[in-house]
Amino acid sequence: MANRLTGATALVTGGNSGIGRATALALAGLAARVVLSGRDAVRGEETVAAIRAQGGAADFVAVDLSDAASARFLAQRATELGGGHVDILVNSAGVFPFGATHDTAEEDFDKVFAVNVKAPFFLVGELAPTMAKRGRGVIVNVTTMVAQFGMANMALYGSSKAALVLLTKSWAAEYGPSGVRVNAVSPGPTRTEGTAMMGEALDQLASAAPSGRPGLPEEIASAIVYLASDEASFVHGAVLPVDGGRIAV
Repeated sequence: MANRLTGATALVTGGNSGIGRATALALAGLAARVVLSGRDAVRGEETVAAIRAQGGAADFVAVDLSDAASARFLAQRATELGGGHVDILVNSAGVFPFGATHDTAEEDFDKVFAVNVKAPFFLVGELAPTMAKRGRGVIVNVTTMVAQFGMANMALYGSSKAALVLLTKSWAAEYGPSGVRVNAVSPGPTRTEGTAMMGEALDQLASAAPSGRPGLPEEIASAIVYLASDEASFVHGAVLPVDGGRIAV
């Protein structure tokens, strides 16, 4: 079990913190070579050092996924670092500002859709065709529970992730016949560096679910690893809720 991803290269965007970091550590623990990206080089190198200290293989690429060019650069660099192939792509990088629609600036709108939608779109455009030629590959997108229902002050964030839900299904239909599985996880409130600023509001949001608490990055990562593994070989186009049961209420 510990070596079941031997020989695979995984690219994890946003892999220097939160859910992305937990995913990078988990995939490396299964013997995948991990390329992780992020904007904070210090945290990125710390994550690489943690993986290498456990005997894993990892590299960090500092990149701001704000446009198609940066996505294409990351795809090419990850392929080089991965020995000529990327077998697993985890689109975990994301920005999640909250606020009223009428207070949202155009600059903020463009930034959210650039990171949450444009970057995954062009990463898949670069990597999925090569996976398809090889006859195998996995893509896992990280969405959110508020992509499934409306919530005040989350219109911008929720709509960007709702776009990623539809892209997940579209890519599954497009690349699945060539052996590329595309799925998504839909986390609920999760305690990460990025959500720390929410304070008690995170606990209040989580209290509406049966679990009654925020999730941990490692709990979301476990679901991502499942979808990335052969255990999910018959799963295509699915959105797996990992939200403490919020989908049930």
